[in-house]
Amino acid sequence: MGRLYETLRRLELQRSKSAPINNESLQPFDVLNRVMAEPAEMEGSTIAKVEVTPKARLVSITDPRGLGAEKFRALATRLQTLHKKRDSKSLQITSASVNEGKTLVSANLAVTLAGYAGARVLLLEGDLHRPTLASLFGLGQREGVGQWWSAREEKERISRYVCRFEEMSLWFLSAGASMDQPSQILQSARFAETFVYLASWFDWVVVDSTPMLPMADANLWSRLVDGTLVVVREGVTATRALKKGLESLDNPKLVGIVLNEASEFDHTNYADQYYALRTTQKNRH
Repeated sequence: MGRLYETLRRLELQRSKSAPINNESLQPFDVLNRVMAEPAEMEGSTIAKVEVTPKARLVSITDPRGLGAEKFRALATRLQTLHKKRDSKSLQITSASVNEGKTLVSANLAVTLAGYAGARVLLLEGDLHRPTLASLFGLGQREGVGQWWSAREEKERISRYVCRFEEMSLWFLSAGASMDQPSQILQSARFAETFVYLASWFDWVVVDSTPMLPMADANLWSRLVDGTLVVVREGVTATRALKKGLESLDNPKLVGIVLNEASEFDHTNYADQYYALRTTQKNRH
């Protein structure tokens, strides 16, 4: 209960700061009452059959005994520890720019948290500009946030767009139809209320966000989630871009950095892939 009150208090502060942009009314205690009154509809979610090929590089599914999957288990363990210490349950996965592997990390981490950690996890396709998560799991196009937002009935239930992966405690919410201005969704009181509702039902919400540059979406997500995990790819990420991207976040709540394809740490022949978490203690508070 305390976790929800804190989330809603933060959302109300956001709303007051962005009042010139967003005129929607969001009253924290009214939202809390509606959220707590909602039934746990996710139990009745449609079941989606996952069809993953080795080319998808979802090692948490295709090669659970390999080095890559082990590194994701190490990452999940550290996040579980953080969850216990700080009651953190939602995080966005982002990067400085494109092609750094944030979507792949998001998918593998969500699968690991659901399987290895035994958590009830929602994987949310938060990149409303260029969504790719659904295809990664072999699901094809699915209705999602875009259709929910465009629904004529403003009280359209988000639960109808959430599916559960077969034989996993992992749920998925697609981005759905592409939107011209996704920032309108992320800044709205309607979405903020819906995100609180979703977070109240799951143990973890993993958001595959946009890169920090040049869009503002990662900054908007940082206002909703408990923490930010940044993916840095060796040979791709520019130090200047990373610094500028982090500076673009009002309150990054940085949890750590995931090193993608860090060859200096790779002592096996696992396709030269390695994921490591470097936590940044001073940014945790």
